[in-house]
Amino acid sequence: MDSPRTTETGTRNRTRRAILRAAASVLARQRTATLADIARAAEVNRSTVHRYFADRDDLIRAAVDDSVEAIGRSVEEAGIHEGPAAEAMRRLVLAHLNVGDRLMFLFGDRHTMRRYGVVEPEKPPPDPMIDLIERGQADGVFDPDLDPQWIQHVLWSLVYAGIEEVDRGRMSRHSVAATVVRTLENGIRTRPR
Repeated sequence: MDSPRTTETGTRNRTRRAILRAAASVLARQRTATLADIARAAEVNRSTVHRYFADRDDLIRAAVDDSVEAIGRSVEEAGIHEGPAAEAMRRLVLAHLNVGDRLMFLFGDRHTMRRYGVVEPEKPPPDPMIDLIERGQADGVFDPDLDPQWIQHVLWSLVYAGIEEVDRGRMSRHSVAATVVRTLENGIRTRPR
């Protein structure tokens, strides 16, 4: 049986995670959202938000860190280093769509991460998405004449478009993944010469 302290810690962690998820979701759609807006989305009182975060900047900074971690976990769980490149790319698309609010929050405003302390390292670490694209090109699955960075940008654009279509109610969460994958694959597959 859990001790009261363990239960409290579990509850506190769940509440904190709910506030961070709500912050990313609300701020992805409305950059000027207030703490009250975020509290409402998290289904907590504004005073509860203040127990966890001193102010709006503190909450946003924590939401940035949490979102970076959530996206990293999602990509890692997709296992994009495993199996054929086309299947790995499909898993990557699903992983990105599953953290769509986090992506829109972090990258919808190009200044968000820099403003809240995420600094680009002088020498960036290897990018697993670029590795996957290059592997697919070497395997003859993706067009070797396209720059891997270009393919990555196309992928991001399609994922963003898919997230926006779901938000606008024009596509279901279920159908968007298949549409993004179909569009991506038809645009980057090697064509017969």
